Amino acid sequence: MLRFLADENLKGAITRGLLRREPDLDLVRVQDVGLSGADDPDVLAWAGRSGRIVLTHDLATIPDFAQDRVAAGQAMPGVFVVPRRLAVRQVIEDVLFLAAETTPEEWTDVVLYLPL
Repeated sequence: MLRFLADENLKGAITRGLLRREPDLDLVRVQDVGLSGADDPDVLAWAGRSGRIVLTHDLATIPDFAQDRVAAGQAMPGVFVVPRRLAVRQVIEDVLFLAAETTPEEWTDVVLYLPL
């Protein structure tokens, strides 16, 4: 089962919609784990220690920091980058599909850009 960490900038409608559709989805927000206002490398480090794929709208910096972690041999369970222009419904469908049909190992060291 995939485990997720919603970045601080991810639309709340996405996290609410995911949990409404799949109440058992293992999803926490950075705010829930004491990372509000944390720098991207700290968010990625926490996700790495916790085995959580980061869900983010941050196209500018998170992917680069994630690749830096991979290059340094540090844990990087994955990042799903969600363009802001993508409809909330589409994001929810894509993330729920990935959660149901893939394994955590498939996303190790991967930065995926939605939509599928």
